Amino acid sequence: MDRHELAGFLRSRRERITPADVGLPAGPRRRTPGLRREEVAQLAFISTEYYTRLEQARGPRPSREVLAALARALRLADGERDHLHHLAGVPPGPPAGPSREVRQSILDLLLRLPQAAAIVLSATYEVIAWNDLAAALLEDFSALSRHERNLVRRAFLTPRSQARLLYSLSDEEAFARAVARQLRAAAARYPDDPEVAALVGDLLSGSAEFARLWAAHDVGAEPTLRKTVNHPLIGPITVNCDVLDITDRDQRVVIYTAEPGSPSEEALRLLSVIGTQRMDVPG
Repeated sequence: MDRHELAGFLRSRRERITPADVGLPAGPRRRTPGLRREEVAQLAFISTEYYTRLEQARGPRPSREVLAALARALRLADGERDHLHHLAGVPPGPPAGPSREVRQSILDLLLRLPQAAAIVLSATYEVIAWNDLAAALLEDFSALSRHERNLVRRAFLTPRSQARLLYSLSDEEAFARAVARQLRAAAARYPDDPEVAALVGDLLSGSAEFARLWAAHDVGAEPTLRKTVNHPLIGPITVNCDVLDITDRDQRVVIYTAEPGSPSEEALRLLSVIGTQRMDVPG
């Protein structure tokens, strides 16, 4: 445990957070930048005396539970969380669960792709961000619950009789195999996350096909570079499929684009105009 480095790191992280960031009143007589020590202690559910001793390089080695509470209170990124553990002499364990927070720069990127449909997937294949063209091409995700936005659930737990099981993708079966393999790898990365465990449990009990794939213990999958979406209003749209990994958050940006000058490019251009509105509803 490096007490002096730990003390300096905690102090620097505390001073960069404003009371408004964590829903606390600033008050008229605040003399310190950022949060007060007692406010961090309150947010971490530890005593002010104990936290003060840590910042004064006099405290005992904090437990994993205390370190996790401090990481939440100080809003540490994954790299900062690991650094905190190393300074405390406690090797970091696996992250608590898959991140669902999308960086603002990634959200801005989605908006700057007017001719491409793009979504952001969590480690468990939940659609956690999308642009307007993706909503028009695939589905209006804003109208769905979190469960319904999970593409693994969609692949294995949606009744086969339901229309557009997976947006009528040309590679539905290959996609289902791929996401089952990816989920097995994610479950190993987040062994203590209750949401991941619940998702796997639901899939094992609700889908014999998923149970068969899960029992194979396969991980990883070959990328799909092109697929066709059979849109109910426009018809078949063939798109290139490129995936950008956001490694620090264990997320993926999936970008769908059409070949320049192709009928599919014209179809995407039409979708960008009509959006998610129903074309078959009489005016």
